[in-house]
Amino acid sequence: MITGGGSGIGLGIANAFAARGMKLVIADVNEQTIENTVFELKQNGVDAIGVRCDVSKLEDVEHLAEETLNTFGGVHVLCNNAGVGLPTSSRSIKLEDWKWIIDVDLWGPIYGVKVFGPLIEAQGEGHISATASMAGLISANKMGAYSVAKHGVVALMCALERELRSKQSPITASVLCPGPINTNISHNSLAYRPERDPTLAPPKVSGAKGASIQAALEEGMPPNEVGELVASAIENDKFWVLTHPWWAKGVQRQLDALRDDQSLTKA
Repeated sequence: MITGGGSGIGLGIANAFAARGMKLVIADVNEQTIENTVFELKQNGVDAIGVRCDVSKLEDVEHLAEETLNTFGGVHVLCNNAGVGLPTSSRSIKLEDWKWIIDVDLWGPIYGVKVFGPLIEAQGEGHISATASMAGLISANKMGAYSVAKHGVVALMCALERELRSKQSPITASVLCPGPINTNISHNSLAYRPERDPTLAPPKVSGAKGASIQAALEEGMPPNEVGELVASAIENDKFWVLTHPWWAKGVQRQLDALRDDQSLTKA
């Protein structure tokens, strides 16, 4: 089961799982995207269904679980992948945008773990994954709300993994911390921003920071490569999934500064 599975990283994960013969539930907030993705998967012989789901709403996630069980009778893998983000100063971002980003990016995975965790444990084996970001390890300038949410996702998955190990559960967990990936997250985030009519064409990404992020995304790793990394991590019981592992040096520099002189390094 993959949230945000209709495009971007979610679709890359779906393709990797499909190549391994898995049955798929594609959850997304965009019904047309769901329809197109499920049609294409079925054309390739994949047993798949699509369910519209706003992961910021508990009742939607509960409905997603019901549809999954009604169709397949159980669930073994959950990928909490749906996410949004806006490059805005922490000092000036609207409170409704703060709430929206945290509701989708952090409460979405929380609801996923809460609702699907017991269902996966009931199968006696399985895996729970969540998509965080390198911004969940190092907070970047003008990405405050996104970084807060993604730090929360990393903390959630670390806590979950340790809890599963402490009780010797057969369920495993992982967290994906991608760098730049060639997805439409910037455009989709603008399209579904609170109080905006999603049927209208989304405004163009603007501002120096927004343009810089968009340019990096367009040159980023293809989503299918990310999907293979996620699938491989599940197969090999790896917790951390890094698309750009050399960026971990920045995390180490921050830890070194914390220990040595208590300063904060550049992101």
